[in-house]
Amino acid sequence: MTIDLLYGRGTVSLAPPPGCVPTVVAKHAMPVLADPAAAVARALAEPVGVPALPALARGRRSACILICDITRPVPNRLFLGPLVRGLLDAGVPRAGITVLVATGLHRANEGSELAELVGDPWVLETVSVANHDATVDRDHVLLGRTPGRGTVVRLDRRLVAADLKIATGLVEPHFMAGWSGGRKVIAPGVAHAETITTFHNSAFMAHPSAANCVLDGNPLHEEQLAIVGMLGGALTLNTVIDDQRRLAFVNFGEIVASHLEAVAFARRYAQVAVPRRFHTVVTSAAGYPL
Repeated sequence: MTIDLLYGRGTVSLAPPPGCVPTVVAKHAMPVLADPAAAVARALAEPVGVPALPALARGRRSACILICDITRPVPNRLFLGPLVRGLLDAGVPRAGITVLVATGLHRANEGSELAELVGDPWVLETVSVANHDATVDRDHVLLGRTPGRGTVVRLDRRLVAADLKIATGLVEPHFMAGWSGGRKVIAPGVAHAETITTFHNSAFMAHPSAANCVLDGNPLHEEQLAIVGMLGGALTLNTVIDDQRRLAFVNFGEIVASHLEAVAFARRYAQVAVPRRFHTVVTSAAGYPL
């Protein structure tokens, strides 16, 4: 018996020793969208908790669209073009639109890597695409401290100053934040290093509710929601993909409500019951880009 695990851009094979009968744990099969382009258009036309994109963008002079960095397999190629076109059609000036790579404390994505990340040459040619740098003090705005835990909140000024603040991302289980996407793209995504290291650290990680698929009582999630509140709210475009990176879910809307809707969808397929605890678990990070 040979088991293939996703690794890099391919797989690595595992051959259990004689006499070993492994239990294979896999996510539930996830239905994928037959027409991703139509699904994206519908999400922008029928958002969660806010008016449609044309109404949201009308009269706005600037927009900042956050995208995850290369460590996340977000299908940017499917939605960045429609999102930017929607903003332009609504009258937002081309010079006022910025796509900002939410690197957190990761390195910048440049050259061919940036082109792969954005996935749409037209977007790269049409609007400004830049990387966040958490270490540059002048690029951040101090918003104050979170009311509960006193985290110093400094965010990228390009997001803070924008008339429309739009996060985009992938919703999947996260070992510390419960679920990725939504508020997490803002913090730690475009937060200053001081903010990131204050709440995205080992002390928070040690909390029993800072765990996969847990939002209730999760201190990291609570700080992220507080930071979004201090920002004055935002919009988000959420995606969920299957094991083959095909689009299974997309929505758009108010950042908290739309993210919770995406979590509810992903939870049905990502959480799998196991019959017992195991002495040995062999897994991978699901292949490139992790």
